[in-house]
Amino acid sequence: MTAATPAIEVRDLTVSYGPVPALLDVSATIPPGTLVGVIGPNGSGKSTLIKAILGFLKPDVGEVRVFGETLDRARGRVAYVPQRGSVDWDFPITVRDVALMGRYGHVPWWRDLSARDREIADETLGMVRMSEYADRQIGQLSGGQQQRVFMARAMAQGADILLLDEPFSGVDAATERAILDVLDATKNSGRTLVVVHHDLATAAEYFDLLILLKQRLYALGPPELVLQPKLLSEVYEGRLKAIETLVSGKGQP
Repeated sequence: MTAATPAIEVRDLTVSYGPVPALLDVSATIPPGTLVGVIGPNGSGKSTLIKAILGFLKPDVGEVRVFGETLDRARGRVAYVPQRGSVDWDFPITVRDVALMGRYGHVPWWRDLSARDREIADETLGMVRMSEYADRQIGQLSGGQQQRVFMARAMAQGADILLLDEPFSGVDAATERAILDVLDATKNSGRTLVVVHHDLATAAEYFDLLILLKQRLYALGPPELVLQPKLLSEVYEGRLKAIETLVSGKGQP
């Protein structure tokens, strides 16, 4: 691997659900150490792209490379932070236990977690500013705190790439800012983050690069190149309210 090796390279990717393609001939290159937003209308293939990068979905055509390697060889370098709605928050498990889950892949099934594994879990909780909640049941946390705990689990796994599916969904503005601060700190630690995001008004502020999808890849690049009204109008099929919010507010290119 060289310094120029992409963190993620998607090549000619087509993924279908039955006869219906969710992604069609998508190619994208994501450099390491970047915070990347994936935007597009509902049903545009954003979550499908995340699942394909994780290897959860087998493509019809094409492939994904992680730091130049196949997914099978690089699997431990990619971690997933799911949508809050997909987690059973009533499960009787503590914040520290969730972070420790990230270490299970490093330990044979017959061996207990080591003191070092526990140190790593605690270190990642510190990175996301959740140490004081380590003994609290996960369901007792706010939505933003829960997202930060799952980020700690991903980092405890030792992953170089974190994939997050709508981490800002359903949280207030203060919590959104707290999550963003953790994303920035995670990027500054050398990791690459790919985030499904729905808010065009904040996309320019939050991300280094944007991927604009609607089944096909329409654009990939810095926000000022992707968030062009003409391009957005094409992708969002003339839904001008969202576009006007973008170009008239602080997200203006």
